[in-house]
Amino acid sequence: MPRIIKQRDSAVAQLSSVHPLLGKIYSARSVVSEEELDCSASQLLSPKTLKGIDIGASLLAAAICQQKKVVIVADFDADGATSCALSILALRAMGLTDVEFLVPNRFEYGYGLTTEIVEVAKALKPDLIMTVDNGISSVDGVQVAQDAGIDVLVTDHHLPGNTLPNATAIVNPNQPGCDFESKNLAGVGVAFYVLSQVRAQLREMDWFTQQNITEPNLAQFLDIVALGTVADVVPLDANNRRLVHQGIQRIRKGVARPGILALLEVAKRSHKNVVAADLGFAVGPRLNAAGRLDDMSVGIRCLLTDDPFEAKEIAEELDGLNQDRRLIERGMQGEAEQVLAGMSLNEKEIPYGLCLYEAQWHQGVIGILASRIKDKFHRPVIAFANSDQGEVKGSARSVSGVHIRDVLDAVASQRPDILQKFGGHAMAAGLSLQLELLDEFKELFDLEVRKHLSEEDLTQVLWSDGELEPDDFNLATAGILRDGGPWGQRFPEPAFNGVFNLVQQRIVGQNHLKMVVAPIDNPQQVIDAIAFNVDTALWPNSDAQAVELVYKLDINEFRGIHSVQLLVDSVEAV
Repeated sequence: MPRIIKQRDSAVAQLSSVHPLLGKIYSARSVVSEEELDCSASQLLSPKTLKGIDIGASLLAAAICQQKKVVIVADFDADGATSCALSILALRAMGLTDVEFLVPNRFEYGYGLTTEIVEVAKALKPDLIMTVDNGISSVDGVQVAQDAGIDVLVTDHHLPGNTLPNATAIVNPNQPGCDFESKNLAGVGVAFYVLSQVRAQLREMDWFTQQNITEPNLAQFLDIVALGTVADVVPLDANNRRLVHQGIQRIRKGVARPGILALLEVAKRSHKNVVAADLGFAVGPRLNAAGRLDDMSVGIRCLLTDDPFEAKEIAEELDGLNQDRRLIERGMQGEAEQVLAGMSLNEKEIPYGLCLYEAQWHQGVIGILASRIKDKFHRPVIAFANSDQGEVKGSARSVSGVHIRDVLDAVASQRPDILQKFGGHAMAAGLSLQLELLDEFKELFDLEVRKHLSEEDLTQVLWSDGELEPDDFNLATAGILRDGGPWGQRFPEPAFNGVFNLVQQRIVGQNHLKMVVAPIDNPQQVIDAIAFNVDTALWPNSDAQAVELVYKLDINEFRGIHSVQLLVDSVEAV
């Protein structure tokens, strides 16, 4: 696909406390004040403006004081797992003795508080069901629970539909009438705020003193909040950056959950210098692998255990599942590319909204597949797999400029009978429909996407913070950039571009291009560089003497020795 490199605005922000290079980078990310860079816990937004939080917290406080039975129903991804583990650990720390969790098996029950999962929950005889990272679209399931005399507290962050569930309380920053300033909380962030309010109510009731319970410091769980926030790829606005920063600081000090430390270890990451990208690309996928291929309760147990040895065993199990997931994904991606090749389409004929389906594809991996194909062709993609009774389930991934859930909503408005279920975010969504309607849906989806994208929009834009000077390729600058985060969604890690002499090149692993490069202006200064998942039909390229790179300045540690390394996002021969 065609690509262009664009420079971000390089105006220097008036931020006297930061390095000039960081000042330019922050300015390009619309940071205008020092206050936005203050990641101390005291700067977190107050929970008071979260609609429904007082009622929701009162439900949990009453459950603790009266020792009621609480069942937590979680989503089957990393955000759901962290939300669930956080809630259990915090409620127990506040004195609740009878709390259990359910995670719907994605292959049997689907997403959310379905009527079927409520029937399973009934067997546990709960007084209160608390949903985490789901529930805002579970209209039928909530009603079945309420009809059975079970209170329901919905904590969620997904966009609501036209009808809200008839829950006892709903806490969701995206529900109508909620004035909470940050609409970007992950499910685990919403749960953290609710639990903080529970603690505040119990403190006012003098509960901890009366019960001789040490009032828990909920900051001890911010490592879990950081993991779920980064893994769910929500925008890192100032409030989310504070949550993530605080969690990362705990991990670096080694006072994180044993499960998180164990997952970092099996991923060969040092907890002492962990960054948000490690949570997103190393820990998150291993945790997600449980929900994709097996049962997310395995991942939740990893986060809940206090035993480092048990944590290591579960982390190794999750690492094995992640390896299996990678093999499945590679096979599916190859099949998807064969399907596209078999369509004999040139680039201009590929649908703007691309739908792919193979009967044998694995439901748990279609989201990653859609993401990979989206990255390759730079357009919204939905990958479908068989479910049951003639139904297919799809996982959608989008590009900038196309709110994928709104697109699905528009299709559903045109043809109310075509989608059985759908929901999600601007960049990711899930849906289900009957296989016999798939071809018609493909056409409607493509037509709707074309309303939002032009042909120019299909050109991938690689954003750069400019060119670095030869003197910038050092450990000090790399450290300043690393610690200037946390970086992530809508607050991207600094990337730079430039032309380099190509000194050496070779493939390592299956498809990673290892290079030694040197700045054109300083050919004696050799620097290691690596580009992951390159097209091995194009690289190595024996004719290439120089390359244009878009890259991140990183620190590589090998056998205790630190050196500068370029993490390459794009490599083109020049």
